Amino acid sequence: MSDDAAGDEMEPVADEAVLDALFATIEDRKERLPEDSYTASLFTHEKGENAVLEKIGEETTETILAAKDDDAEELTAEAADLVYHLLVLFARKDLDVADLRAELRDRF
Repeated sequence: MSDDAAGDEMEPVADEAVLDALFATIEDRKERLPEDSYTASLFTHEKGENAVLEKIGEETTETILAAKDDDAEELTAEAADLVYHLLVLFARKDLDVADLRAELRDRF
């Protein structure tokens, strides 16, 4: 994930806007497909959608193991990886953060 922002000049993002900013970056990588971007590679991978689905499975397992080990720092890091890959899947499916917010809002 971090390879995408390495060369970009990023302005600080407010906490409540982080998911929107991340998703905007994902959408940008989907559109531009820069060669050195991990995110872009998830849209062009020879396995197609399965590459993202496999990463979601991997990150889910790692999140569960971190929780089981009571490792708060690792749990936070793995959960962030999981959310990132879920957002990539959303972009692949032409969904966005607003769709996720609407679903969560409807559950209250």
